[in-house]
Amino acid sequence: MIDKETFHPLNYIKKDEYSGSMDGMRYLLKKVKMNEEDKIRVTIWPEPLGINKTPEGEKQWIDVPLSAEGVEQAADWLNEQYEEQKERWRESLRKAWV
Repeated sequence: MIDKETFHPLNYIKKDEYSGSMDGMRYLLKKVKMNEEDKIRVTIWPEPLGINKTPEGEKQWIDVPLSAEGVEQAADWLNEQYEEQKERWRESLRKAWV
């Protein structure tokens, strides 16, 4: 689970993509421009492939404000998706090691 007390990638996201993984769930946070407003696009997908090799149908995403509050929303969403789809992530790990 992502600890919101220590999850502070905002300054990094403003300049580059920020990625990580949690027990089979990969994620990427990156700055995108939407209607002339900067946002953070938060994308998740299962192991083992990288984002560019993973079929679009296996990815999920949300857009949140490019702000500290947006980072908190991103962390909440990542934790929710991890919990709600825990079996999917575990299965992707099993496949990755076969």
